[in-house]
Amino acid sequence: MLLVEDDREMVELLTEVLRDEGYTVDVATDGQRGLHLGLTRAYDVLVIDRRLPVLDGLGLLRRLRSRPVRSPVLMLTGVCSVPDRVDGLDAGADDYLAKPFDLDELGARLRALCRRSRDVTDVLRIGSGQLHVGRREVELPDGERVALAAREFELLHTLAVRPDAVYTRSELRRLVFEETHAPSLVDTYVYYLRRKLGRGAVRTVRGLGYRLGAL
Repeated sequence: MLLVEDDREMVELLTEVLRDEGYTVDVATDGQRGLHLGLTRAYDVLVIDRRLPVLDGLGLLRRLRSRPVRSPVLMLTGVCSVPDRVDGLDAGADDYLAKPFDLDELGARLRALCRRSRDVTDVLRIGSGQLHVGRREVELPDGERVALAAREFELLHTLAVRPDAVYTRSELRRLVFEETHAPSLVDTYVYYLRRKLGRGAVRTVRGLGYRLGAL
């Protein structure tokens, strides 16, 4: 689960309750960090506050849905008028819960969203191969399955959600490696992916950067 919430007390309460329920919880305290995690990691469900610093909840949700990120989203908010709920649902939220809320109701809504998430096949095409997002593995054209390390998966997933896009090395450092100062890290992980999946998995665009290739 990804929880995007800037209220520290709320974060502490929810992470304790949700972990007791068996969830693994990643936390972002602003919309930009939430966007990075949402684009580079696979989640069964996302919980997003409406009012966030840097990038508000609606803006975050619209950007996630445009990439596309298909995981179900529950929006938590103190803004609970009918027009506000409509805006949230139209932006891509699957459910909407106003603050203050009952923890039992929150748990029930999340269980329902997770059941819905399991019914969605989360597979991205890579030429004649497939990236299985939930399992973080690649199925090659001959049927062989290759497990990816966390950063390998995050890099390939970033390329696969926008297969026609060309990313510069600095963009990939920001999206995948959290602005690392090691300029060669992107090239290193491209090498790892090519070693596991074949040279065609990631395509070099001379003078620009990288894009998704084909298997």
